[in-house]
Amino acid sequence: FSPWKKKLLLFLLGGVLTVAAKSPGKAIKFWVSLPAEFKKIDKEYLKKLINEFRNDRLVDAVDISDEETKIVLTEKGKLRAMQFKIGDMEIKKPNAWNGKWYMVIFDIPETMRNARNALRNKLRELGFYELQKSVLVYPFPCRDEVDFVVEIFQVRPHVRYIVAENITNEAELKDYFDL
Repeated sequence: FSPWKKKLLLFLLGGVLTVAAKSPGKAIKFWVSLPAEFKKIDKEYLKKLINEFRNDRLVDAVDISDEETKIVLTEKGKLRAMQFKIGDMEIKKPNAWNGKWYMVIFDIPETMRNARNALRNKLRELGFYELQKSVLVYPFPCRDEVDFVVEIFQVRPHVRYIVAENITNEAELKDYFDL
C-alpha cells in the first residue's frame, strides 16, 4: 500500500469511519459524509487497508449495533497518526502581534536525550527562537502546537509553556521575528 494513502486513512479514522461491514463478505457502506480524497480510495483497497491496520493493532472495531461497526484508532494508531501530522505542522500567525511572548522551557533528563533533542529541533523548525538550550520563545499563540509536540515526544512532565508580557532586551527578538 502506498504510504500517502495509509497516512490519509490514519488522519481520517479518528472517529470518522463507521461501516456496515461486520462480516468480511459485506460491502463497506459509509455512514457519515467523508472528505472527497477519502472517497477516491477503492472500497476493496480500503477493506484490505483496514484489515492491515487491525493486524498492526492501529485500529479496532467497535460494534454500534448488529449492522454497524465503527472503526477507531487504538492508542498505538493515534500515536502513529500524530507522528505523520508532525511533519506538516505549522503555527498559524495572526495579522498583528499582541505584544506577548510564548515560551517553552524544559528540563528533560539525560536518559531522554533523544526526545529532548527532537523537541528542541522541532520547536526550532516551527520558528522558535532559542534563548538558551532549554528555553525557546515565539511571538504568537502556539499552545496547541506545543502540546501536540510534547505528546509526540512523550515529555509532558518535563515541559512548561509560559506566556510573558515582556522580556528584557527584547529588541533582538523583535528583530529576529520582524515585529
